[in-house]
Amino acid sequence: MRDAFAYCAELVRGADRDRYLAALFAPAERRQALHALYAFNIEIARVREAVRQPLPGEIRLQWWTDVLAGERGDEARANPVAAALLAVLERHRLASDKLAGLVDAHRADLYEEPIRGMRDLETHLTTTSSALLALAGQILADDELVHIAEPAGIASGIVALLYGFPSHASRHQLYVPIDVLERHHVQGAEIFAGQSSTRIAAALAELRATARQHLARARERMIRLPAAALPAFLPVSLVRPSLDRLDRSDAFKPAEIAPWRRQWLIWRAARNPARIAR
Repeated sequence: MRDAFAYCAELVRGADRDRYLAALFAPAERRQALHALYAFNIEIARVREAVRQPLPGEIRLQWWTDVLAGERGDEARANPVAAALLAVLERHRLASDKLAGLVDAHRADLYEEPIRGMRDLETHLTTTSSALLALAGQILADDELVHIAEPAGIASGIVALLYGFPSHASRHQLYVPIDVLERHHVQGAEIFAGQSSTRIAAALAELRATARQHLARARERMIRLPAAALPAFLPVSLVRPSLDRLDRSDAFKPAEIAPWRRQWLIWRAARNPARIAR
């Protein structure tokens, strides 16, 4: 089992550096559980990139659904991420249905169906980004902290989608809600062509404004964040600086925060939790 957790740590270190760095501020005895949770999230989130057709993706995601239902036995024990995750489920009494909800939410990634409205996008991010925050909070503080995780996760999720906008457009996926695009007279064909325009910029600016609204809600609730849960929420400290960068970026060439600065922002938030949602 030690090898399984070590595998998860290396996977997170390479594929989700922000959460890996944030987890370093967690107690050693709970850090492995965070690695297992985050590794699971990496595995299901990257299924879309690993397949060309929906069916193979459905099969992979169904495998994870079966694992969470306790139906894969030896197969699960042979998979380091699954083995570590199942141990964490038992140790920290995580609700398997919430993890299964993460899997189900990522099924939509396999298809080219657009998101109809902002409420639909917020629901999607609540069951993915916010749920991941809540589960990490439960590992650290034995409390899901849903009231904080929901707005913080939506804000974080919108930032992730904005950075993923160019790659999503290249494979004809729309995460910008249709009602937002219609308000700014943007056609899907414009986005899929990969050409910037003032209309596309205005639509993405509306998404950033929505992210800031949710970040403000999270900031109001962050005063009730238990100290033990702090490491789970440290990556939220990157939301506002990322939005500021995106304000000055081309939609198809979003400016990233330098790795050294991301690390510094996480460290600063760990020293001063009031800065997490600033």
